[in-house]
Amino acid sequence: MPATHFKTPERYKYLNGFGSFHESEALEGALPIGANSPQKPPYGLYAEKLSGTAFTAPRHENLQTWLYRILPSAAHEPFRTYPDNASVHLITQLDYVPNQFRWDPFDMDPEADWIHGLKHLAGAGDMTMKTGLGIYVFAAGRDMDRGTAMYSSDGDMLIVAQHGTLDIQTELEGPVRGYILELYQGHFILPELGPIGSNCLANARDFQIPLARFDEDTSSTWSVVNKYNGKLYVAEQNHTPFDVVAWHGREILNDNASLANDLEDYPFKYDLGRFSVIGSVSFDHPDPSIYTVLTAPSDHPGTAIADFVIFPPRWLVQEETFRPPWYHRNTMSEFMGLISGEYDAKAGGGFQAGGASLHNVMAAHGPDASTFEKASAAELKPQKIGVGSMAFMFESSLMLGVTEWGKKTCLKVQASYNHDSWAALQPRFKRPE
Repeated sequence: MPATHFKTPERYKYLNGFGSFHESEALEGALPIGANSPQKPPYGLYAEKLSGTAFTAPRHENLQTWLYRILPSAAHEPFRTYPDNASVHLITQLDYVPNQFRWDPFDMDPEADWIHGLKHLAGAGDMTMKTGLGIYVFAAGRDMDRGTAMYSSDGDMLIVAQHGTLDIQTELEGPVRGYILELYQGHFILPELGPIGSNCLANARDFQIPLARFDEDTSSTWSVVNKYNGKLYVAEQNHTPFDVVAWHGREILNDNASLANDLEDYPFKYDLGRFSVIGSVSFDHPDPSIYTVLTAPSDHPGTAIADFVIFPPRWLVQEETFRPPWYHRNTMSEFMGLISGEYDAKAGGGFQAGGASLHNVMAAHGPDASTFEKASAAELKPQKIGVGSMAFMFESSLMLGVTEWGKKTCLKVQASYNHDSWAALQPRFKRPE
């Protein structure tokens, strides 16, 4: 996550293409030609390299970007513990329990900025060992203070906005709310398409990377907040961190080249409405993996540390098929959120926009009783579902623990989730005569 400052949004042009080599300069001639670190970079800039992988990583995996900035990001005072750590709810213990969880929409906080609006909900692994992931919710009602920026050393943040206006280049306005998956190991990539072929799902050309832009302020006071092993630290510096004039690289760059300091991946944004849906046109409900936008693979092919999956509007045409998701138990953990509308497998009203659910490893789940009865008796004609709706899932091969805030403090956990969803199901077995 790059250093981030939230301010009034502006409209920018973008570079297109996921995983590509890009370059951008806000001043013509700011990028050196034929060398990455010349003795005297153009315009008196400092050359600074960002490495997202080890130097010796294979070429096809190696991620790096060269930045050309007014002052290097190392020019700051020592970090000290952030004074409001206790109120931010980022340093929390995880409790691992087999129960299904579902939460009402999380509260909006009109007084909170981005930092104070972050809440750790669930996760697994160890940031210091670069293993696992964290799941957060955020709700902010105001901009970050002028002269404050933030970045995370713990991993890549995948941000899913649910309410309000939140620009991926980290500018916002008005109350906002959403979800974050922070990946402690590796990076997100596009999933392999296999027999699907060369297109569909999320196409690489639809990912947008901001162009270079910079500030020249070298006399103002800034507080740079760093999330490090789940704890916040802050350092002061007397110059803007948003001073990158040009950059070039692959998968590692400075957000809009105006957002500075360390980061794990170049920021990009993706409109979920551009997702090209694949589905069955004969029979059976396919696995939800066909809705994967991004994946973070483990060392075992086909098994992800995290998948980002969506359930957008789509046509159902299967014959002789129970069309909603089937009942199942999964070796993967499933955290779901609802951005808007109503999810087709949970029509009872308990799964609401701005809320969430967690079905951990081998936790049984599936359509609620009313959805099952309706789908079992439905006329199987072509039907478009999810109009005006968008649900998503963070799926992981790891067992996810839940924080104390997630279990109790937020007061949004639905104690009767199991009973409300499945208690009304009745035996349907009939022994043959």
